[in-house]
Amino acid sequence: MRPDGPTMAAPEESLRRRKTGYSHPEPESPPVPGRDPAVSPAHLHAGTFWLTRIVLLKALAFVYFVAFLVAFHQNKQLIGDRGLLPCRVFLKNFQQYFQDKTSWEVFSYMPTILWLTDWSDTNSTLDSLALLGLGISSFVLITGCANMLLMAALWGLYMSLVNVGHVWYSFGWESQLLETGFLGIFLCPLWTLSRLPQHTPTSRIVLWGFRWLIFRIMLGAGLIKIRGDRCWRDLTCMDFHYEAILIVSGNLSFLNWLTMVPSLACFDDATLGFLFPSGPGSLKDRVLQMQREIRGARPKPRFGSVVRRAANVSLGILLAWLSVPVVLNLLSSRQVMNTHFNSLHIVNTYGAFGSITKERTEVILQGTASPNASAPDAVWEDYEFKCKPGDPSRRPCLISPYHYRLDWLMWFAAFQTYEHNDWILHLAGKLLASDAEALSLLAHNPFASRPPPRWVRGEHYRYKFSRPGGRHAAEGKWWVRKRIGAYFPPLSLEELRPYFRDRGWPLPQPL
Repeated sequence: MRPDGPTMAAPEESLRRRKTGYSHPEPESPPVPGRDPAVSPAHLHAGTFWLTRIVLLKALAFVYFVAFLVAFHQNKQLIGDRGLLPCRVFLKNFQQYFQDKTSWEVFSYMPTILWLTDWSDTNSTLDSLALLGLGISSFVLITGCANMLLMAALWGLYMSLVNVGHVWYSFGWESQLLETGFLGIFLCPLWTLSRLPQHTPTSRIVLWGFRWLIFRIMLGAGLIKIRGDRCWRDLTCMDFHYEAILIVSGNLSFLNWLTMVPSLACFDDATLGFLFPSGPGSLKDRVLQMQREIRGARPKPRFGSVVRRAANVSLGILLAWLSVPVVLNLLSSRQVMNTHFNSLHIVNTYGAFGSITKERTEVILQGTASPNASAPDAVWEDYEFKCKPGDPSRRPCLISPYHYRLDWLMWFAAFQTYEHNDWILHLAGKLLASDAEALSLLAHNPFASRPPPRWVRGEHYRYKFSRPGGRHAAEGKWWVRKRIGAYFPPLSLEELRPYFRDRGWPLPQPL
């Protein structure tokens, strides 16, 4: 006996609905007794990225905010008018090197807003760029909404600082922030400032751009380790690599936080919905309504949508084209890590810790008031940096995600000689003059409220953590240090003056 048609059709119809997804709206479930439907949690459907865009923008704005905050607090001392490596000198040298080029060619080699400003007061210019970046990033971080113009402004402002930042901005996370920020421009509508711009859905091409970025970061980091230090293959590198908890300590600036940003593009609204409150009129509720409206609907093409789609396709082609040298570098047995292949830092290659240092060495700057630096009774006193190991009794600082650029470069300087890091002699000269700007980068000046030192020297030390329960730990020491030798000999201000003139550095004036 053949059953009635509707009875047989029911499972087939249910299956068809599941296959077609948004073809037919499902009937509303009857209200549960004792529960108000208005306060029931919204169940978002998978496959849309409205909330994902908000989370991406907020996360990116947070990293931008930290980066511009670091720039505002430290740029004047590092690359300002009287900085350790003045950007004005750097720009003039760059201009002279490319003197046979047109202004546009020079700008394309090193794009920065500072080409358009007056170099007589770079401190004010640097502060203005940093403050503008802080203002825009704060707005995006608080509101979760942005347009292409605001995100392009953040990217352009930070690129202007990176390109004149010399060695202080020469690390992989700077290029990584610029690449992430460039993709962030295309997350947003052109003009509209709305967290949920109805006519500008999140582009799948941009999302795949973020996914391609996080894929390259992880792959590059893995390949550089396999091809680099043998300890990665012997599974012993982690004995040294995690002598400090990286993301908590801030040893790698905002790199770890920044690396999490593109990974957010792997999650849709249904996954990230828990981050948003539920209820009538909430963002989650509005996204659910938008999902219901587009189910089975085919919106009429709009001129703006067509233009935007063309822009996104062009972006995809650009990313693919610029990825060619990056992929070739990844495939090469001579892989280079943390390198950009274009002046705009749009698509870069990444990779960290290809080799691991088995010990930590530090340069300790010391000063003395003794007229004779070689006298056996000369008392040498240590300068303390804000977050670099110095006094063995001082607890390691936790600053994540803030970044002290001078402290970081001091660690790198310990791997080399002072001839490779001439800025350290500039710092020594400023300490001999008790320069207020330079001293603001330090945590302790042993000559505060006293005349400046007559001599400054650099000492080379090897540091390691004290063992829990050991003698040094019982004495309250976090570190055990042993002197290796002299890093640079005792220097006086008079000896350094010719050195400063040759490099075009402003002469420190003793107090």
